[in-house]
Amino acid sequence: MFVRFLATLLLAGGLGFSSATVGAQPARPDAIPMPVALDEMRRVVESASQPGAPWGGPTAGPAGQPEKIIALVCEDLRNGGILGVAKGVQEATSIMGWSIRVFDAGGTPDGRRKSLADAFAAKPDGVILVGGDAMAQRTNLLPFARKRIPIVGWHVGPQAGTLREGPVAMNVSTDPIEVARVTAMAAVSAAKGKAGVVIFTDSNFAIALAKSEAMAKIIKACPECTLLEVRDLAISRSTEQVPGVTRQLLTTHGERWTHALAINDIYFDYAVPELTRAGLLSDRLQLLSAGDGSAAAFTRIRARAFQTATVAEPLNLHGWQLVDELNRLLAGQPVSGYVIPVHLVTGSNVHYDGGPHFRYDPDNGYREIYRRIWKR
Repeated sequence: MFVRFLATLLLAGGLGFSSATVGAQPARPDAIPMPVALDEMRRVVESASQPGAPWGGPTAGPAGQPEKIIALVCEDLRNGGILGVAKGVQEATSIMGWSIRVFDAGGTPDGRRKSLADAFAAKPDGVILVGGDAMAQRTNLLPFARKRIPIVGWHVGPQAGTLREGPVAMNVSTDPIEVARVTAMAAVSAAKGKAGVVIFTDSNFAIALAKSEAMAKIIKACPECTLLEVRDLAISRSTEQVPGVTRQLLTTHGERWTHALAINDIYFDYAVPELTRAGLLSDRLQLLSAGDGSAAAFTRIRARAFQTATVAEPLNLHGWQLVDELNRLLAGQPVSGYVIPVHLVTGSNVHYDGGPHFRYDPDNGYREIYRRIWKR
């Protein structure tokens, strides 16, 4: 039933993308050394673009805990990144033999409160929180903590890996600051150090602001680059706002605008039609996203239709990792703390690691490795 539910959402057009990407105890953006030498930037970008990276995560841990009921609380299942993670969780829990109860917040404050209240009423053994901001929802998560119900999350704050404070034990993601740095350096190196940049962000999420600040830092450190502006647009309102903003930016900046950086691919879903209507050639303006590697982004990159890169999240793998981290907690063990390295998808590597299926799914044997750990 859960598979049919996810499939229905996917067919209904759930090709949005998650609101944030997070990293392992990242430093503040203004504290991070930002390389300005083009050669160094190219080396960083080349390293992040390598296909077929081997598995670097855990290879040992507790066997799968039997007969657990898991509450899967999703920020918004219309969001393609969240939906992709949810599908990975479903795939992994079916191997575990766990039961799932799905709660969709629908991207609203009232929905978040209700979904967590309903999840608590379901008396789960553990909680997987997919999307949203754990600190903003701290009050609604405290009942789980009081009952010692373990919680793990995906993209739920500005740090990835083990979380030392709050009720969420583990935030599964890539390092958001490294994601932002790689994205910005890819733009600068492609422009040979002469980029005119607009950055799209969403101030509703702390991690989105951290990413956009880190990208801005790179652009400002480039002597011949220009940061034209940073636009704060809520992801939840991108359908209605991005087309008009795109037209305005074209009018305001004209040919000075050569590159757009975004904290998420979803902005480009609505920008590209406007660029096409404006008569721009597909190589006139380059779009690069610091998350999350949507099917639509893969399509644009393969077609060389404005978007040239995205830092793709391994959504299915992250779903498996969430299940593994929760299993460790249920077994009375600490989380692994593993943070998956940044992977930049470009026209050169888009046909590898799940690319033919329009997603980033690393060909590193993670399913078999986790099954061995769980003895399943």
